[in-house]
Amino acid sequence: MNLSSIVSTKSPALLFVNPQAGGGHAESYLPRVLRFFSSQEFPVEAVRTQSAEDLEERARAALKRGQRLLIAMGGDGAFQGLVNAAYGSVALLGLLPAGGGNDFAAALGIPADPVAAALALIHGWPRWTDLLRARTADGCERLYVGGGGVGLDAEAAKFASGAFRNLPGTLRYVAAALWALRGFSPLEITLTFPEDALAPMRTTALLAAALNTPSYGAGLRLAPEARPDDGWLDAVVVEKMGFLEILEILPRLAQRGAGEIPVLKSFRARRVRLAPDRPCQFHGDGEIFGPAPVDIEVVPRAVQVLAPENSQQA
Repeated sequence: MNLSSIVSTKSPALLFVNPQAGGGHAESYLPRVLRFFSSQEFPVEAVRTQSAEDLEERARAALKRGQRLLIAMGGDGAFQGLVNAAYGSVALLGLLPAGGGNDFAAALGIPADPVAAALALIHGWPRWTDLLRARTADGCERLYVGGGGVGLDAEAAKFASGAFRNLPGTLRYVAAALWALRGFSPLEITLTFPEDALAPMRTTALLAAALNTPSYGAGLRLAPEARPDDGWLDAVVVEKMGFLEILEILPRLAQRGAGEIPVLKSFRARRVRLAPDRPCQFHGDGEIFGPAPVDIEVVPRAVQVLAPENSQQA
């Protein structure tokens, strides 16, 4: 795709960067990325942000000014801020993975190295992708891009963005989950599927999640068949198991995906309601949204993202 019709020296692409993303990796990559764009004579203006909320606010302001190409440099949380600003607009979005969790970028075939991702973006093609919309018990609605859930993963998200934020990739989320497990009691949770011919399910679980991508938590493949452009969400339940079983399963999830794991149940649906038996929080892309119960639905063809031409299309 020729981006010259929407990007120029007078109206450059905006590159939103949270210097703290990925334990500071985003800031360290930024000079290389800017030098690369300059070498390609591709006009880009870097906008440093303080948080996903700050990114979202600045992106909304940029869209009101008529900006067309907005790029997030960070992880799934950073891109979540961008899509919440851009949903319903004519904006074209880009993603340079540099965060703690980059599962959405991986699902689109975007290279893990931010400079290689910048090259793929310049030569990329617009791809319509789905998003998931969550409505929590307090009435809050928000879109997310990869995975979200209740239970152990929501507890782990607090540690992943806190004490373990400087650990790399999957190790960050695995360490956070194992730490959270020390004081965690499994949930009695009910899943219902209001728009699908699926029977309700009630079980004792470590977590219940709804995914738009094959993996979340920086590469844990809970839903290997999920695609971010198929018009479905993948609801996943990880049932109660012992500590040693968890240690055995985690490497399998990181390397090969769920496969035949008896304690892992998955359902493809348009909408799911997660209702646990006790108060708990729901997270999307590692960001806490609000209290359960939570209703999650797929929003098909919600935004356009520049992805490699050879990435799988809907």
